[in-house]
Amino acid sequence: MDYLRTPDDRFTDLPGFSYAPRYLQVDDTEGGSLRVHYVDEGPRGGPVVLCLHGEPSWSYLYRKMIPVLTAAGLRVVAPDHPGFGRSDKPTKPEDYTYARFVTWMTQVIHKLDLTDATLYCQDWGGLIGLRIVAENPDRFARVVASNTFLPKGKSAGDGFLMWQKMSQEMETFDVGSVLQMGTVTDLDPATLAAYDAPFPDESFKAGARRFPMLVPISPDDPAVPANLAAWAVLEKWTKPFLTAFGDSDPVTGGMDAYFHAKIPGAAGQPHTTIEKAGHFCQEDQGQRLAEVVVSFIEAT
Repeated sequence: MDYLRTPDDRFTDLPGFSYAPRYLQVDDTEGGSLRVHYVDEGPRGGPVVLCLHGEPSWSYLYRKMIPVLTAAGLRVVAPDHPGFGRSDKPTKPEDYTYARFVTWMTQVIHKLDLTDATLYCQDWGGLIGLRIVAENPDRFARVVASNTFLPKGKSAGDGFLMWQKMSQEMETFDVGSVLQMGTVTDLDPATLAAYDAPFPDESFKAGARRFPMLVPISPDDPAVPANLAAWAVLEKWTKPFLTAFGDSDPVTGGMDAYFHAKIPGAAGQPHTTIEKAGHFCQEDQGQRLAEVVVSFIEAT
């Protein structure tokens, strides 16, 4: 599998993100390997919070949450999916499949031997992470889901369809602008540049362009059987499951109620609506979200 690697100098002096880069190799499923970057902060013996990002962000999205979580004695692991952040970026759109993203991140979890973990997931972090939880339930103690869903081959609504169309038709895939569209706060130029940093030019963005097309919103999508199998597990999941959704997201708004209705572990939990937060709620209200996660872990 051919891939590109973003030069290190693209990641110097990013505001609020001075964490040492860490790397491991995963099988690319074609006989080669890909380098995956991850942040690993906090006490090694502390309870693990696995933070999975979505489209088109990277672990930089968690910079406001990490200090709050680590101050509470938690170990935070925040990987970059292949195609994003400081991870290697396969060059062909067809290199990216839903199944491969699940496989790649499952390898990360196994290589780091994460156990008794709390999954925090948003956007594609949920599509990938909830699959992993269902397929590796013994490695997870609880789940916190923000502005995400796990589709089963049905339409995702007009808001998502508009985004899907736009993602394929825009001549330049402007990552910073996409982040700005999904937040309610005004992002300063340095923050926008940090989200753009992994992508020196369009050749690095095959994954960012491909992600929207991989969401299984038709019954014949190849990911539907695996997602249905995941739901069969989640519909019997009795470990704690919390939702913390931003209040200003036209794409995933209302999906928190679906999780509440379908997942037994969601019953009686202090589900939270994060005020003044859009789709990228970690950017808008990262400290508040981290406080919710800390309280949830301490209570369960």
